[in-house]
Amino acid sequence: MSPNGSDRSSRRPMRRMLPPALGAALVLATATGCTSEDLPRLGMPTPVTEEAPRILALWQGSWIAALAVGVLVWGLILWSVIYHRRSRTKVEVPVQTRYNMPIEALYTVVPLIMVSVFFYFTARDESRLLETSDRPDHVINVVGFQWSWGFNYMEDVDGDPSTDNRDAPELNGIPDRMLEAVPEGAEGVYTLGTPGDENPQTGNPGPTLWLPQGETVQFILTSRDVIHSFWVVPFLMKQDVIPGHTNRFEVTPTKEGTFLGKCAELCGTDHARMLFNVKVVSPERYQRHLEELAEQGNTGYLPAAIDQSDAAENAETNNP
Repeated sequence: MSPNGSDRSSRRPMRRMLPPALGAALVLATATGCTSEDLPRLGMPTPVTEEAPRILALWQGSWIAALAVGVLVWGLILWSVIYHRRSRTKVEVPVQTRYNMPIEALYTVVPLIMVSVFFYFTARDESRLLETSDRPDHVINVVGFQWSWGFNYMEDVDGDPSTDNRDAPELNGIPDRMLEAVPEGAEGVYTLGTPGDENPQTGNPGPTLWLPQGETVQFILTSRDVIHSFWVVPFLMKQDVIPGHTNRFEVTPTKEGTFLGKCAELCGTDHARMLFNVKVVSPERYQRHLEELAEQGNTGYLPAAIDQSDAAENAETNNP
């Protein structure tokens, strides 16, 4: 047998083994579970809201897709290195290929398909996460300011409809259509934070936002100065708090406990001190906390926001 024939025959087992090996790697990467709970969290904290698993599943799916692409690319690199390695007996220059239309079409079309798939799932989940209900169980106005947070609990604490305070001047920066979600008779109570506050149970810095377990909470996010970002870490979601433009989203907490929150937007010198805590308790304990705030004299609302920008007002006018 010629040296060339021997070289070709030695490569055949490698060529036969490579496709099954790549297939097995892809199966291991993609078939480890069927739901987000069955897969590793890949650096994400344990979700504590009904909405957070959707975000976790999107994160895990992105990692799986990236790993599958990586395995394919690494496999092709190794295949090229092994199969097209220089022969010990051949010294001539290999055949030079100027172009290959099928391959060029492949590496043009495949990335477009990948980006389209990523876009579809991201847009689908983002739309679902930003959906808000007309009548949530609770509405809380989160006020960002340099260098802490305020929380307006827009609740009818005393149960008296005649004490309605939804038209308070402190809420002028919030669009009317968002205030429609606030219950009738909501006189409101508030918490005003400072960077020096601490949670008495955990000692973590910042004010504490209280939430009821198992009930829908709609956050109305407003700023009094610059752009901040409201981020409760185990919610797996954050949203910008923009002066002159009001954002909102909803969550339903599923686990009691005290969780960390922070500003996720560089907002100035003391940005690192804009920390807060979120304490999820039973609905009964949440109601008692609101009554305690009222007894302390924290009734009414904190100034929520600066006036809406022209762009934001136009958007509200055009919103069906």
